[in-house]
Amino acid sequence: MNLANHSYKSDKVSSKGVLIASIIIILWFTSLLLLLRFQLSWTNPLTYLGILIQTHLYTGLFITAHDAMHGLVSPDKKVNHALGWFAAILFSYNFYWKLFPKHHEHHRFVATDKDPDYHHSDNFFVWYFSFVKQYVSIWQILLMAVTFNVLKLFLPTENLIVFWMLPAIMATFQLFYFGTYLPHRGESANEHHSNSQPKNHFWAFISCYFFGYHYEHHDSPGTPWWKLWEEKEKRTA
Repeated sequence: MNLANHSYKSDKVSSKGVLIASIIIILWFTSLLLLLRFQLSWTNPLTYLGILIQTHLYTGLFITAHDAMHGLVSPDKKVNHALGWFAAILFSYNFYWKLFPKHHEHHRFVATDKDPDYHHSDNFFVWYFSFVKQYVSIWQILLMAVTFNVLKLFLPTENLIVFWMLPAIMATFQLFYFGTYLPHRGESANEHHSNSQPKNHFWAFISCYFFGYHYEHHDSPGTPWWKLWEEKEKRTA
């Protein structure tokens, strides 16, 4: 694959991207290891907090892989794509090299029939299942099934379901709703056919790592996720 046809050159790429990507990956591993040993109880509020934290970190894994597809994690191409590949694999065995061309098709053909992320219907569930079919493969399901059956020999089955599998599913809804459905539903008169949420940096980070600022991402695809709030500031200044 010729990466040069898809990469975005940016003077905003720095070694800080590697640090941020590493922090997300380490936090995901640490949180998961703690939660898999957690005494699960549905009357304990920490159970629900754990699910939400792990969901947010799963979303962070995908956002890390996404930024790597834009060449924004590291100025070193090999390191950039290695971290993107690793983050994608951790998110339920997503295959980076399958995601890569589809994501760039989304940018080139946004909100058209050639856009793999788009569906002409504004119906949330129809669009969601169309979105999932583009990215989920039988190999992912098989690998998850094998991994689950191996891990349950050593870890509590309920914890695996609640803290490993459920957050991954919830993160797909989070990514789809805030990163695809809200930004691209309905009509958009702007050149990027993308809507953007009102400025609220705390909510933008909590909801989807600033990807609610979606017009800003399409307008400046060479900006890493952790700097998108600056693009929002420029637009609303």
